[in-house]
Amino acid sequence: MKKIWWIGGAVVVVVLALLVGPWAYGKFIAEDDAPAAVVSTQGAEAASGSIDGQWTVVAGQGDNQTAAGYTVHEILNGSSVTVVGTTGEVSGNAVVEGEKLTSGEVTVQVASIKTDSDRRDGQFTGNVMDISTYPTATFTIDSPVDLAAVPTDGTTATVTVSGTLTLKGQSKPVSVDMTVLHSGDSLIASGSIPVTWTDFGVEPPSLGFVTVDASGSVDFLVSLAAG
Repeated sequence: MKKIWWIGGAVVVVVLALLVGPWAYGKFIAEDDAPAAVVSTQGAEAASGSIDGQWTVVAGQGDNQTAAGYTVHEILNGSSVTVVGTTGEVSGNAVVEGEKLTSGEVTVQVASIKTDSDRRDGQFTGNVMDISTYPTATFTIDSPVDLAAVPTDGTTATVTVSGTLTLKGQSKPVSVDMTVLHSGDSLIASGSIPVTWTDFGVEPPSLGFVTVDASGSVDFLVSLAAG
């Protein structure tokens, strides 16, 4: 009799685990990632020189460290989660003439983009982005952008930038509202580009235990130094 009771109890435990497991995961384990980095005015200074000149992407400092990546929403084991992947392996340059951004390009090493899950990152760099064939993603300025309204007092301005985004070897025109800060001898910019993944030949994973939304964003914060 005791043996029968023990077996029945074990079955109940297993059933509860199957039913409660996804709920418990969503309530106690799965959490939204911190949002993608944006320009911070914490500790910002008045501009120390002209905005005109040649600028090169550098690592940055404090809250304004160069980073790029993506933001997606997914259903993971029944739980709604916002995922942010990011990397500091970003390079690029820009030219400002007559207070206009006349050219600029940012290149991201896709293989270095990481989230909090090695399993997710493996899917991203392999089946999703095929980094062996397409190791980089780029954003290039397509037309001049007026930066005359960017303050010199350590505060920010927002400008609209038209450019070309290249993901997985496919290039599409995009538009992004970019926040710009001219602090000391640094020029700092951030933005979030809305993306429908299949427009770039990227198929969002749908693997039973995880389903990724069809759209998301490509995010960037770049710190640039003159010279």
